[in-house]
Amino acid sequence: MRILTCSAIAACIALSAPQLAQAQDTGSSFKRDKNTSVRQRPRPDFEATGQKAGGFTVYPRVTVDLEHNDNIYAVATGKTKDEIWRVKPELAVRSDWSRHALGFFAGGNVIRYADQGVEDAEEYTLSANGRIDIERGTNVTGSVETKRLVEPRSAPTAPSAAAKPTEYAVNTGNITLVKEFNRLRLTGRIENKDFNYKDVPNNRGTGVVDQDFRDRNELTYGGKAEYAVSPDTAVYVTATGNKRDYDTNVPTQDRTSDGYVIGIGANFELSDLMRGDIQAGYMKQSYDVAAFKDIHAFSTNANVEWFISELTTVGVNASRSNQESMAAGSGGYVANSLGASIDHELLRNVMLSAKYNRGKDVYKGVDRDDKRDSFSATATYLVNRRVGLFLTYDYLKQTSSGAAKGSSFKDNKLVASVALQF
Repeated sequence: MRILTCSAIAACIALSAPQLAQAQDTGSSFKRDKNTSVRQRPRPDFEATGQKAGGFTVYPRVTVDLEHNDNIYAVATGKTKDEIWRVKPELAVRSDWSRHALGFFAGGNVIRYADQGVEDAEEYTLSANGRIDIERGTNVTGSVETKRLVEPRSAPTAPSAAAKPTEYAVNTGNITLVKEFNRLRLTGRIENKDFNYKDVPNNRGTGVVDQDFRDRNELTYGGKAEYAVSPDTAVYVTATGNKRDYDTNVPTQDRTSDGYVIGIGANFELSDLMRGDIQAGYMKQSYDVAAFKDIHAFSTNANVEWFISELTTVGVNASRSNQESMAAGSGGYVANSLGASIDHELLRNVMLSAKYNRGKDVYKGVDRDDKRDSFSATATYLVNRRVGLFLTYDYLKQTSSGAAKGSSFKDNKLVASVALQF
């Protein structure tokens, strides 16, 4: 289904990628589709019909953004404001087969600043995904993707001494096997990611800021076993391992490590009121170089939706995970996040959305804590099945403390967008 209901501007590309139709699961004890959220609700009058091409449907789309940003360099003092244009062409292809599935996606993002031309950049994404339906309840899915991106100035890992944004590439491949036996469902997954960063000139004009030490390969593998205690509730155990291999010979920069996350949880759908997935567990990351302190901590991941009415959906989410650090002396940090969102359908083609998130990053091995508060509000107007209008306000505040503290700043963005699809 291809619709113009993505309300967050940054989510437009992700939501317009070809989504594989789910394998046949009629009678499955793991379906959680009793309720439909505001974002999920079908809107036939505003969905793109696409262009038929044999057994496939092609969905062209282009989005144009105009953003006003009052702090493009994410600094505490001496703020620089600018207007930013983004043109994002996309082409999604999805198969129309009754069994199996195949999809392709190509998307670009041309970024131009009105005054600070040094920040101009281009991004692109190419991907392919597929699914093989072996039998009822058993399927294999996989995807490959290549991305060329620029790191936001507000990212915790962005180098403050860089004269221009850091460019990097991410190549990803994954495969997932699902097997369902009545009340038991088993899932196995393996994913490989390769990161490659480009050096950037420093802001003194005397050299470069080395970024090669960030080049790495991340291999993730794991499994999940779910048991349906009822048609509306399933409990599960999950275990995921990882190997992060850095391409550097400098010991003080070599964050090569092994880790795992184990957890127990439940997913549920309670009548017409609520559905969600709540997981708690333990995570550990061990570094090859003794100078980097190992991470071992409680982990969690939770997402709950509350259906106040057919027109209003409220969401709550929380997570605790370990992330890669680029701060000198620190191998990684524990990222804590707690957020809430609300989506309201004012009219069939008019939606209002808002979300808030509170985050805290605790760095291991150095004295540094980062706290972030972010708020976003979006108004979406679907003119017809080909045109959508969006207005989004984003606020981000970061406060960094400790002897090795990073950047502290406030940033306000106002983005107006028009999306055209066919």
